[in-house]
Amino acid sequence: MRVGLIADVHANEVALDAVLEDMPDVDAVACAGDVVGYNPWPAECVDVLRERDVPTVMGNHDLAVVERSSFRFNRMGRAGIEHAQRRLEQPQRRWLESLPTERQEFGGRVKLVHGHPDDPTRYTYPEEFSPRLLGDEDVLVLGHTHVQHAETFTEGIVVNPGSVGQPRDGDPRAGYAVVDLEAMTVETRRVAYDVDAVQRAVKAAGLPERIGTRLARGQ
Repeated sequence: MRVGLIADVHANEVALDAVLEDMPDVDAVACAGDVVGYNPWPAECVDVLRERDVPTVMGNHDLAVVERSSFRFNRMGRAGIEHAQRRLEQPQRRWLESLPTERQEFGGRVKLVHGHPDDPTRYTYPEEFSPRLLGDEDVLVLGHTHVQHAETFTEGIVVNPGSVGQPRDGDPRAGYAVVDLEAMTVETRRVAYDVDAVQRAVKAAGLPERIGTRLARGQ
C-alpha cells in the first residue's frame, strides 16, 4: 500500500492543487494537520480534504480557528486565523472541529500527529527524529515545523512530509512524501507552484504582505 503524506497546507489552494496533481499513484492520502491559516483559501482547502475523505489531524491553526487556543501566534498567524474564521461556513467548521489530535490509520500502521506524539503543539525538528518517537505504529507522520525530513530506523519510519502551503526549509516548492507500507520505504518530494498567484491573492484578501513574500524564499 502506498500513501501520500501531506501537512501544513495552510490554506494555500494553489500549492495543494500542485501537490495532488504531481503525486504519483497512491492508495490513499493522509494529512498531519494545519489545513487552514496564513493563506487566502481556508474553505477551499478544507473542502478538498473533506470531499476526498483524507484522514487528517488537528493542527494548532485549525484549533485556533474553532476554539480559543493558548498557542502564541504572530501577526501573520493571527491574521490568517481571523480570515479563516470569516471564510469558513458551518460544514467546514464542523469538519475542523471533528479532527482528533492524533489518529492511527491503515490497519494501525501509520500514526498521524501534528507536532509530537506527546504534545501536538511541540515542534519536532529533524535532529530529534529517533526510534523513541515511535510507538506501535510502523510509520509516524508529523508536521508543524514546515521542515521536510524522513528517517528510516529498524523500528520504523519517522517522516515530516514538509509543508504544502508554507515551506520553511529554504526551498519554496511545496513539500509532500510518499510511503510504501509493503517495502517500508519513504520518498520526500517537492513540486513548484505559482507563488506569484498566491502573493496576488494574499494582497487581494487584505492579509499581511509578508505572508506572500516569504513564500518565494521558503521561509
